[in-house]
Amino acid sequence: MYLSRFLSIHALWVTVSSVMQPYPLVWGHYDVCKTQIYTEEGKVWDYMACQPESTDMTKYLKVKLDPPDITCGDPPESFCAMGNPYMCNNECDASTPELAHPPELMFDFEGRHPSTFWQSATWKEYPKPLQVNITLSWSKTIELTDNIVITFESGRPDQMILEKSLDYGRTWQPYQYYATDCLDAFHMDPKSVKDLSQHSVLEIICTEEYSTGYSTNSKIIHFEIKDRFAFFAGPRLRNMASLYGQLDTTKKLRDFFTVTDLRIRLLRPAVGEIFVDELHLARYFYAISDIKVRGRCKCNLHATVCVYDNSKLTCECEHNTTGPDCGKCKKNYQGRPWSPGSYLPIPKGTANTCIPSISSIGTNVCDNELLHCQNGGTCHNNVRCLCPAAYTGILCEKLRCEEAGSCGSDSGQGAPPRGSPALLLLTMLLGTASPLVF
Repeated sequence: MYLSRFLSIHALWVTVSSVMQPYPLVWGHYDVCKTQIYTEEGKVWDYMACQPESTDMTKYLKVKLDPPDITCGDPPESFCAMGNPYMCNNECDASTPELAHPPELMFDFEGRHPSTFWQSATWKEYPKPLQVNITLSWSKTIELTDNIVITFESGRPDQMILEKSLDYGRTWQPYQYYATDCLDAFHMDPKSVKDLSQHSVLEIICTEEYSTGYSTNSKIIHFEIKDRFAFFAGPRLRNMASLYGQLDTTKKLRDFFTVTDLRIRLLRPAVGEIFVDELHLARYFYAISDIKVRGRCKCNLHATVCVYDNSKLTCECEHNTTGPDCGKCKKNYQGRPWSPGSYLPIPKGTANTCIPSISSIGTNVCDNELLHCQNGGTCHNNVRCLCPAAYTGILCEKLRCEEAGSCGSDSGQGAPPRGSPALLLLTMLLGTASPLVF
């Protein structure tokens, strides 16, 4: 009886585990940079590709609004209710905390009621366009791992562009266009991500899915990262090996999901009708309650930790690499050109570790045991020989007059002493400047 009950429980556990495990373990999570293994030569390090965990990147960003005085409340002004655009007795006042709507409220915890939100000034200067740029900056290269989600407290805008930068805001490229009428607003045919494929996944589209005016249950705008991943990894992202392979070999695809900055360009508020109601301009404004951006520091698969210190993100580099993105080899580890790590082969990838330079192999030039300074020279800190006036060379093995071509019987300096073959070989090795080939 007990055995049958145990077998039943075991079968149930296997079933539940298979349902609860959305992704196969053979992916590799790349959460370890190196482990110690035992070989015939003893305990050695086994290096592998590694990356930081995905996290909420809004905790580390800086936000900038343009124009800088576009936030409502200075001076105080009235605006119309979201649900009833003709009830215009709400107030925004920057000097009163309960009535203020500053930019940081786009990123605070959203579990409170009522929700907190940033809000722009109203469209009181119509017909002059009401336009706002919201720039999110990390001062660090990051890799996006999930959908970008923007939650509006007002109606979603009639026209909006999401842009990205890869060079800290010096240049910008569109990520996606949003409009109630793509052809009229941006001269583009409307599309959705579902219209794309593996071959067109990098296409910049205009979508009408997220621009439906004042509907109270339609406040969210997405930029679909996971749907684009799914073209390579399958609908439930089960075949991540395929995606990793594409990211490894296709730089344009890898760069597509990589940013240093994002910019939300709000070009036209939710109007809801063909014409703007000029008698009630206080009903037109932008209000955002939440922005979600998930990703990880880009460390080129050379780090699992990214630290935030002095308002700056930095990779804690492994594999003898260095730099904000682990983008170069450390000093004395430039024996071959730097290379990013590789996701392949699954599940551990390839570390592409930086190796010692020729000049750093055997850091001791001299010592008092095997590498003696010759002809009365003395070893200084194991890095060079201090030679008598008449001698020169790495180990004081040459007469100085030889370099001048003035050695002779009347010079007072005889022929140099013959060194052992080992000494000659050592001085040749230490004096060579040609790199080793690995």
